Amino acid sequence: MKIKLGPADFAEQEMRGYEVGKRNVCVARIAGRYKGLDDWCNHAGCLLSGGRLEGNMVVCPCHEVGFDMDTGKNETSPAVCDDQPTVAISVENGELLVELSEKDL
Repeated sequence: MKIKLGPADFAEQEMRGYEVGKRNVCVARIAGRYKGLDDWCNHAGCLLSGGRLEGNMVVCPCHEVGFDMDTGKNETSPAVCDDQPTVAISVENGELLVELSEKDL
């Protein structure tokens, strides 16, 4: 199910967090594309949207774990925590949409 998040008006390398049903979603604009993953870091529960982007990787503000925004792969500390689940982000009529399952709402 596609859920509207808001306007697709991010600057390049901008990142925002959204609460959507039972999920928190981190969305970033990288190289002109919108990408998303779970906002709660699976290591310690910190919000990734409060971290920083380094190229295509979001770095958690709490413990510096870096996740690839395309795959969710833990790029910096695989022994510390698992990969991060990704979510599909699209743009329709200038609005950001996230694809979530019914159980997430």
